[in-house]
Amino acid sequence: MNILESIKCFSSLETIKFFLSDTMTMKLIRKGKVKEVYETENENELEFFFTNHISVFDKVIPSNIPSKGETLCRTSSYWFMVAENIGVKTHFIKTTGPNRMRVKKVDVIKDYSKLNEKTTNHLIPLEFICRYYIAGSLFDRIKNKEIKNETLGFNPDYNVKYGDKLPTPFFEVTTKLEKTDRNIGLDEALRISRLSKDEYEKIKEIFFRIDNEINSAVRQRGLIHVDGKKEFAFDENRDIMLIDTFGTADEDRFWDADKYEKGEFVELSKEYVRQYYREINYHEKLMSARKNGLPEPDIPALPHDKIQKVSRLYIDLFERITGEKFR
Repeated sequence: MNILESIKCFSSLETIKFFLSDTMTMKLIRKGKVKEVYETENENELEFFFTNHISVFDKVIPSNIPSKGETLCRTSSYWFMVAENIGVKTHFIKTTGPNRMRVKKVDVIKDYSKLNEKTTNHLIPLEFICRYYIAGSLFDRIKNKEIKNETLGFNPDYNVKYGDKLPTPFFEVTTKLEKTDRNIGLDEALRISRLSKDEYEKIKEIFFRIDNEINSAVRQRGLIHVDGKKEFAFDENRDIMLIDTFGTADEDRFWDADKYEKGEFVELSKEYVRQYYREINYHEKLMSARKNGLPEPDIPALPHDKIQKVSRLYIDLFERITGEKFR
């Protein structure tokens, strides 16, 4: 029985109720934007519980997306298996329910000063991102002249357009444990994480090795992998370990390949939700408040029709990525 077949065994309503009940007996130690982290009977393991919450621009939307948590858990489980098959060390142990995952425990050290070149078994406090096409916030940064053409591999006088394929993949880093993620350069990334240059380059090598698998696999299923982010940790031997979740509609951006060839950008990930909040001008108001140090406006709920469409989007993407039926 492969991992997808194992996951599907947990899909009955009765089993879901059982696992939800079991979750309530565990101690909640961290509540993130879209998932909760619980202690387990094993002090070296944690349990992820994937909720149906959704967030954009570091704001949790007051709407639940049916089946979202399950699609994230099952999609990420699928990619963890792919990563391990190509020799990448991960924190993934097993799925314990349709929206629950058992993982190896690592420490989350928020005080950068407590990290050094010998610290082990901890989250690396960075998010690593690679972009293959012009989309999302990268396009905003180009329009706002926050990033130069040459940095992306384009000629200085080229008129960069939304959807352009980048001449070379654009790899960058943001903070992970701060209130709002911010883009940082290599020097600051190394300083706050206490990564050596060799360790940083090793993470890049692992990142691209995984993305080569993702890019190739989804292209065969009519998808374009536009960009994505990943997180890493050190294990007890200070070996690099892939953690959290990746390759899902939350962490990565996908387009329909056939539509792209016709000049259309059909969003098949959380970017669809981000675009909605751009269209109603919420994003512009939020960014203005942050820039000027003003109170941030509350994010409004999604309309009912959008909730249903987003739920279907997550399910459809799971099926296209894995080649499996959701139910």
